[in-house]
Amino acid sequence: MSERPILLQADHLKKWFPVRKGVFSKAAQYVKAVDDVSLAIREGETLGIVGESGCGKSTLARTMMRLIEPTEGTVLFQGQDLTSADKESLRRMRRDIQIIFQDPYASLNPRQRVSDILAEPFLIHKLGSREAAMKRAEELLDLVGLSQDSMRKFPHEFSGGQRQRLCIARALSVSPKLIIVCDEPVSALDVSIQAQIINLLMHLQQKLGIALVFVSHDLRVVQHISTHVAVMYLGKVVEYAEKQELFAHPTHPYTQALLSAVPLPDPTRQPERIILQGDLPSPIAVPSGCPFHPRCFAAMAECASAVPEARDITQNGHICSCLLCGQSQS
Repeated sequence: MSERPILLQADHLKKWFPVRKGVFSKAAQYVKAVDDVSLAIREGETLGIVGESGCGKSTLARTMMRLIEPTEGTVLFQGQDLTSADKESLRRMRRDIQIIFQDPYASLNPRQRVSDILAEPFLIHKLGSREAAMKRAEELLDLVGLSQDSMRKFPHEFSGGQRQRLCIARALSVSPKLIIVCDEPVSALDVSIQAQIINLLMHLQQKLGIALVFVSHDLRVVQHISTHVAVMYLGKVVEYAEKQELFAHPTHPYTQALLSAVPLPDPTRQPERIILQGDLPSPIAVPSGCPFHPRCFAAMAECASAVPEARDITQNGHICSCLLCGQSQS
């Protein structure tokens, strides 16, 4: 287990969205987007969060940052409770937690020049004068590999990859300790540009010592950038481990199915594809027992009623929520 200090810790975090039948009626049902999730992110490390679309990974990232108010649970950032912080305390903590969104076309103000886009966070958090903010903007452009000529340009004058670099530069403007890279931040880019952005993030992490939360469904990217990986299914983390451990010894049937779909450079070493039956169930009507059991190729009769507990199957931080997890180790 890593000995680095814990930067952010989520304990029993839930986000349930009410579903109402009428404008003034009580909630008839709930969408359990995040359901009792506990995770820890350590300084200078990268947590990859993976799963199918609709599994709750993006909602989890936003809830940890309190862009979405949690239904239950706590989020501690450097020992301070984000979930109960008042507006001013939250604003101060937000300086240390920044987010990069998926769409660089939508997340940059088309009416602002780059100089103003990069200076704005610096000025909002009152870190110095406007002159100091402009100097910081120039430093950030160098840091992400863009020329000083970019200062006077508008977002529409840049390519998709360059805009994502601007988003990274903006997130770095206030020298955060944690950056949440959310909602497939490179999915809209060409493969070669994707690699450049991922490598840039890794380079900046090594240089600046920042921690990252990387939300993606692309396991190849997650394997490349992450130090730890959390696999989500229907709002729950079903498996969590250090990267090498998880990819070498996937234990939960869902994780095994996901990894079987990842193409390998050597086709002769490609494992047999595990085809999951049916579609992802609705988070409004989560199956009883283990939520994965209707699609699981290894399901037993008791999986339909027994809720699996998260267990450390290696005594070294490999967490799995499955009735079968750990049986081979015992």
